[in-house]
Amino acid sequence: MSRTSQTDVRLDGTRDLRPDREAITRPGGPRARGERLMVPKADFRSYYGRPVLQPTPWSDHDIAGYLFLGGLAGASSTLAAAADLMGRPHLARAAKAGAACALGGSLYCLIHDLGRPARFLNMLRVFKVTSPMSMGTWILSAYGPPAGLAALTAVTCRFPRAGRAATVTAGLIGPAVATYTAALISDTAVPVWHDAYREMPFVFAGSAAASAGGLGILAAPVTEAGPARSLALIGALTEYTAVRRMERRLGMVARPLKKGRGGVLMRLGKALTLTGAVAAQTVARRDRTAAVAAGAALLAGALCTRFGIFHAGLQSSRDPRYTVQPQRARLEKAEGEGSRS
Repeated sequence: MSRTSQTDVRLDGTRDLRPDREAITRPGGPRARGERLMVPKADFRSYYGRPVLQPTPWSDHDIAGYLFLGGLAGASSTLAAAADLMGRPHLARAAKAGAACALGGSLYCLIHDLGRPARFLNMLRVFKVTSPMSMGTWILSAYGPPAGLAALTAVTCRFPRAGRAATVTAGLIGPAVATYTAALISDTAVPVWHDAYREMPFVFAGSAAASAGGLGILAAPVTEAGPARSLALIGALTEYTAVRRMERRLGMVARPLKKGRGGVLMRLGKALTLTGAVAAQTVARRDRTAAVAAGAALLAGALCTRFGIFHAGLQSSRDPRYTVQPQRARLEKAEGEGSRS
């Protein structure tokens, strides 16, 4: 009896191999050159266009407000420390008070989103360097007391030495407060936030600096607002450069930053920030009314940018193509490199 499998026998009785089994195999795995594929290439799609990711439960007035106010608080403390060293008492007092108020608003937004204040305190039970949420909780806990003490001593004009020490401490922690939220949202699966992990800290740092500079320009006398104007200009240029680089590198994933609600807010934020920075360096140097307008534009621009990034992330998580297509591109790239090797 022949050992030839029936699958090798044609209807006409011949025992030649069927054409679809004539595969020439070579070392290098199942995708080696010369092999004929028997199964169609896998095509990764979402199920009936449904989102691949679970919808983000965060609300914009809580989390986007938390992102904006936290950045404003941290950068304002750094500006206050610089103003103290440069002998600008009115600017330093305004920045310290603004930092304390922004910190209070930021904590309110965070705790309101968590639902119960105890949840914030429970996060202090863990110190995990690899967790942005854990590190952010400890950063806020270390920053809050000196920022509050610096504002209190500035307003009451009492205990100047303690106030000066608190101002320096808050100023040193301020940059971490202004930027740790970038690591926080980049550590999620939301495509726009996750893929922009390289540029997001610079975007947040620039936005925070622009908003703190705007607050200083708005609240301090024109004669003392020089450091605030410089900070606003540096922040605006940093934010603009980082956003442009982020949009180019992300490619199609950056589409929510240009289209839809997120795109509208991003364009509005860019226009307000650049306009405010230019006005701060020109007409706001001499006219108090122009200084108020420039400061308000910078604050509004930073607010729009944070809300724009937030809504762009939500849009990218709802549309499955922003999750599927980058994964497909990475798989094809890895397969191409494997075939060349």
